[in-house]
Amino acid sequence: MENINTSDSRRGQIRLSVARVLVYILLIFLSILCLFSFYMLIINATRTNAQLQGGFAALPQGHFLENLKNAWTDASINIPRGLLNSFFVSASTAILTTYFSALTAYGIHAYNFRLKKFLFAFIMAIMVIPTQVSAAGFVQICYKFHITNKYWPLILPGIAAPVVFFYMKQYMESVLPMEIVEAARVDGSGEFRTFNTIILPMLKPALAVQLIFSFVQSWNNYFLPSLLLTKAEMKTVPIMIAQLRSADYSKFDMGKVYMFILLAILPVLIVYIFLSKSIIKGVTAGSVKG
Repeated sequence: MENINTSDSRRGQIRLSVARVLVYILLIFLSILCLFSFYMLIINATRTNAQLQGGFAALPQGHFLENLKNAWTDASINIPRGLLNSFFVSASTAILTTYFSALTAYGIHAYNFRLKKFLFAFIMAIMVIPTQVSAAGFVQICYKFHITNKYWPLILPGIAAPVVFFYMKQYMESVLPMEIVEAARVDGSGEFRTFNTIILPMLKPALAVQLIFSFVQSWNNYFLPSLLLTKAEMKTVPIMIAQLRSADYSKFDMGKVYMFILLAILPVLIVYIFLSKSIIKGVTAGSVKG
């Protein structure tokens, strides 16, 4: 009987080991698949236009600085100004979106009032409405009131972010006990002071997650900026990349194009690297309810 149990235990361990190996192999394959495009982007950014026309190459070719100089000093597309424009819009949108979504989630979570369930359901209903549905009317209003070629029509609408609100509310339900809020009220702390000095520090992982997601979403946003920004000095990175895609590639320096695309994704990678630990912590903590 003991031999049978030992044999079954060994078989179970072998199956578990095989399953782990298969999972690791799958994860490694998916990681390589995801990183391959980034690797090829870096490789192509080191090649000249003639080398790119010649076909595939798996190793760097040594023209990185040359392409960087050509892209940075291009007269037709002002890359430094485009990066600065995109960073200003994306950072402002991410900060406002995260703060006001957390503030709204705190109001729904910490207060009991008659229309609480209705407001929550209403915000969730807005979440399923595509941006394109309301974009036509919004753009028409912007042109009517002559507020095109300004950044605030791109930044302020980001405050209303149902997805961010929903995540922040779920996170608060898992990590924010109401006893802390009630203790702050007993001590005479005002509601905004309680939120800014007590609640927000407790939400740092969740804030980091939504900051990076909101930043990336705004950075990659092409739809509204392309409709509202027509001046060259106001355009963001996605608009400039679209201009490169519509150019005549037979007469364009492809090495410079790949370098521009690489420069366009660097800010997103830098933000992710600085916030990666908080992002992992926020995702794992927000998935467990206390």
